[in-house]
Parts: sequence; C-alpha cells; structure tokens
Amino acid sequence: MLGSFQTFVWPFVLKPLIICVAIMLFFQAQAIIFVWLERKVSGRIQDRLGPTRVGGKFGWLQTIADGVKLLLKEDLIPSEADQPLFRIAPYIVLVGSFAAFLALPFSDGWVAQNLNVAVFYILAVMSVEVFGVIMAGYASGSKWALFGAMREAAQVVSYEVPMAICIVLPVMAAGTMNMTTAGRMQAGWLINFRTGAGWLCFHDPFTFFAAMVYLVCATASVKRAPFDLAEAESELVAGFHTEYSGFRWLIFFMAEYASMLAVSGIAITMFWGAWNGPIPLCDLVGVPPGHWFRGLLGFLNFIVKGYFLVLVMMWVRWTLPRIRIDQVMKTCLKYLLPMSCFLLLGAAVWPVLVPTRFGGLIGGVAAALVALAIVAYGVATTPASAAQGRRQRVY
Repeated sequence: MLGSFQTFVWPFVLKPLIICVAIMLFFQAQAIIFVWLERKVSGRIQDRLGPTRVGGKFGWLQTIADGVKLLLKEDLIPSEADQPLFRIAPYIVLVGSFAAFLALPFSDGWVAQNLNVAVFYILAVMSVEVFGVIMAGYASGSKWALFGAMREAAQVVSYEVPMAICIVLPVMAAGTMNMTTAGRMQAGWLINFRTGAGWLCFHDPFTFFAAMVYLVCATASVKRAPFDLAEAESELVAGFHTEYSGFRWLIFFMAEYASMLAVSGIAITMFWGAWNGPIPLCDLVGVPPGHWFRGLLGFLNFIVKGYFLVLVMMWVRWTLPRIRIDQVMKTCLKYLLPMSCFLLLGAAVWPVLVPTRFGGLIGGVAAALVALAIVAYGVATTPASAAQGRRQRVY
C-alpha cells in the first residue's frame, strides 16, 4: 500500500493537486491585492484618497466586500446568447492565465513545472486567453461585445509578434528557453564587468531597449490602458464582457490582473535578474546554496519586482488617455514591430563586434543614460504640472 502511494498516488494525484491549489490561492490573492492597489494608485493620481471606509484607514477590505457582492449578484444570460459558449468563455480566459503560472519560477527551485521550453510555453498558453474573449463576444448576442472581441483578436495577434521577438533577445543571450536556468545565470552582482555576466537586460544595449519594447507590448497584450480598446467603456459600453454579471464578470477581471503579473514575471525572469537582487546578499553573508533562506529571499525579490512592473502599468493607465483602435494597430505595425526586428538584428551582430567583457559595461552605461533622461524629464515637467493643477483647483 505504501509503495503504491509513493509511486502513483503522491506524484500523480496529491502533489499536482496541492500545487494547483497553492497556485490558485496565490492567483486569487494577487487579484485581490491588485484591485485594491489600483484603486489607491488611481485615487492618489487623481488627488483623492481611494477606498477608506471598509477595512479601516486604507480600505483594504473593500475588494473582498466587492467580491462577496459579485458572488451574490444574479447571473444573467441574454435570451439571444449562445448559452454553452457564453458560460464557458470566462473559464477559458481563466485557464489561459492560470496555466502560465505553472512554468513561472518564483525563486530558485520554486516552480511547478521546470520546462526546457518555459518561455515558449507561457507565451503559447497566454494566447489561449484571446479565444475566450472572442467566444464571449460572439456568444453574447450583442454587437458591442462582438466589436470588442474583434478588436481584442486583432490587437493581441498583432502585439504578440514584437513581444515574442523581444523575448528572443534574452534567450539568445542566455542560450536557453528554460527560465530557471536563465534565472540562475543572472545570479551575482547587477553588472559583472569582469565576465560580462549579470542581469540579461544589461547584456548589451539592444537587450536593454528590448526590455522597454517588451513592457509596452505586454501592456497591450493584457488589455491595459491606453490599449484597452477591447473594453473601451466610452465607445462599447463595456466591450466583450458587456452582457456578463456576477461571478463570470469577476473571473474576467481576476484573469486580467493575474495576466499582468504573468507578463511581468516573464520580463523579470528574462530581463531583470529573475529572483536575484542587484547585490548577492546571501553570498556576502555566507548563506549556503540550497538553504531555505535563499529561496525565501528570492521569492521576495521576485514579488517586489513584479509588483513594481504592475504598478507601472497602473501608473500608465491613470496617466495616459485611451487611443483609437487605428492608432493601436499603427503603433504596433509601424513602430514596435520594426523596432523589435532592428533590436534582434543588433543583438545578433553585437557578440561578433564587441568582446563579452565589455558588453555589460556598455549596456549598463546605456541603461544609466536612459534612466537619467527619464528622471530629468520628470523633474523638468513636474513643477509645471503641479502649478497647472493648482490653477485648475482655484474656483
């Protein structure tokens, strides 16, 4: 009996079940946190407080209260809807987001499935989400939902091309599509000037700019403003989920926020050092390899980086206005796609022209110059924006 448990029940039944339950709980917890965080971020950007009533001073129970409200709301299905497709569409979207976390390494060894083609797998399963969106728009029996679904199909299919091209650059630098292996290669200091190793975004200037292009494409792929033309409340009521209510409406939004963390996790692992910090703290204090503290510290590093990138997406949403659908497609096909192809060509030629030990140095200098330019632009424009805001608040 014990032998059958060890050879069949544990590896093929209990262990996968425990992993899936743990990932689903993490999946749901992130959605709750991100909804609360977005309300706070939008409130601060709009010069207000955000939720403050439910859950004390910071309103941290507001999202849970809203979730309970959605669970208790009536689940309505339009009379003209295709009921089987209408019911199953939200779950297809959810599965596409959930499956991405199975191959995403949260720390060294903290991964459900350590796949040799993890990058390809995550990009592929996240593409399944668009089928659920198209199914929801088609099955709703509403022209507004169908318009939103068609926009989503065009947008996601277009932006997946430059996003995948940008991912090829760190894959070329690391020599593998295994995300755990790529993460281990980035251990140590932020930039190692002796060996040229370090975070892959500093491998060369082309990879650094590819990280920027990837972030724009990832924002569009998860339907975040200014690329949220699939929802576009000002044009399409609520886009592809116009006819949804209650629990199924909740699933759409839970999948969207989880997808934000998934695409951020790809960027972190393949560009921004994975679970490694800019300083090898464990090596400096003498923590042995394989110690539980290394795994925990790596997980905290990963979460902090992931939350930062999600915060950037929220910041962009509440700062930039929504653009038209033709501008969305033009941005991809006329600008981002040629840029990603040029960066891929440059990254392929770079190792031939520049010795490896100088690649990190030049990439770091390029990153520092870009960061200084961004800070200088922010410092130069903030006083004028603040003064304009003060003038507008005078009645």
